[in-house]
Amino acid sequence: MSSEIIVALCALAGMLVGSFAGIITSNRLVNHRLEQLEKKMDKHNNAVERLTALERDMKTAFWLIDETKR
Repeated sequence: MSSEIIVALCALAGMLVGSFAGIITSNRLVNHRLEQLEKKMDKHNNAVERLTALERDMKTAFWLIDETKR
């Protein structure tokens, strides 16, 4: 085989390895960011649920206060 073909094949192999490494690294970064976003959403949903329960308890407390004033 001529040296030009060998150089071309080496360049092709290097390009393929580099491309796949970049894709894998990018995929890992996206997955990490998605996990962080899911954690933030879980915290937000928990806060909304707690706020809803607090509002319900406050309604009950105000109702009981009104009943004792009568």
